[in-house]
Amino acid sequence: MLSIFSKKYFLKDLLEGFVDIHNHILPGIDDGAKNTEESLKLIEGLMDLGFKQFMPTPHIMQDFYPNTYETIGDAYQKLLEDLPPRLLKEVTINPAAEYMLDNNFEMLLDTETLCPLSGKHILIEMSYFQAPINLEEIIFKLKTKGYTPILAHPERYAFYHNKPDYYRRLKTLGCYFQLNLLSLSEHYGKSVKKTAHYLIEEGLIDFVGSDVHNETHIHKISEITLKENNISKLNGIIAFTKHTFSVT
Repeated sequence: MLSIFSKKYFLKDLLEGFVDIHNHILPGIDDGAKNTEESLKLIEGLMDLGFKQFMPTPHIMQDFYPNTYETIGDAYQKLLEDLPPRLLKEVTINPAAEYMLDNNFEMLLDTETLCPLSGKHILIEMSYFQAPINLEEIIFKLKTKGYTPILAHPERYAFYHNKPDYYRRLKTLGCYFQLNLLSLSEHYGKSVKKTAHYLIEEGLIDFVGSDVHNETHIHKISEITLKENNISKLNGIIAFTKHTFSVT
C-alpha cells in the first residue's frame, strides 16, 4: 500500500554544477532581465539552485527583438562590468542566442552571421501558432553548413501534441531537442507537462535548460518535484547537457 507520506524528490537536487544553455539573463536586451540589477538577482538565484555555467540566449526576432552579434556583445560586456568580483570567480558566462525561425533567420544563415552555443550548436524556436512551412528545409540547411540545430522547448508547441511521430521525424533529420525545466511543472499548462514527460520517457530529449526570464521562474523551478521513476532519465539528460557544453 502506498503511503500518503511518500518521499518527495526535488528537481533542484539534480542541478549541482548545472550548465544552463537557455536563459534570458542579459540586461535590457529582450523580455528577460531589464537591467544589470535584475541580471544579478537571476544569476544569484540560479546559483542557489546549483547552476555553475550560463549561456545567455537572448531572443533574435525580426519584429520584436532585432538583436545582433553587436547588441548581444554590448549587453554581455555591461553585465561583466557590473558583476561583483566574487561572482566572476564562481561562474562562467558565454553568450549565444535563441533564434526565431523567421525570414531574418534565413538571411543570417545565408551570411553565416550567427551566435551559436559552443560547438556550432544553434538554438532555434518557432511561433507557438504554427511551424514555418519550410522547417525541414531550414534544418537541412543548418546541417549542410555544419551547424547542429537544437529546437528549444519542443514540448511547448501545441500543434505537435497529437503528432508524436513528427517529433521523431525531426529527430531523424538531425534536430536535437532542449526541454525547459519549467515544463516539468504545470507552469505552461497540463498538456505541456504531459508532453514533456512523454518526450523524456521516449528518449527524445537531448538537453535541458532553464529558459529563465525572471525571479518567479526560479522560485517555481525550486519547487518542482519528481516521481522516482523520472529521475534516472532526467539525470542522464542533465549529465549529457553538462558533458556537451561545460567549459573547463
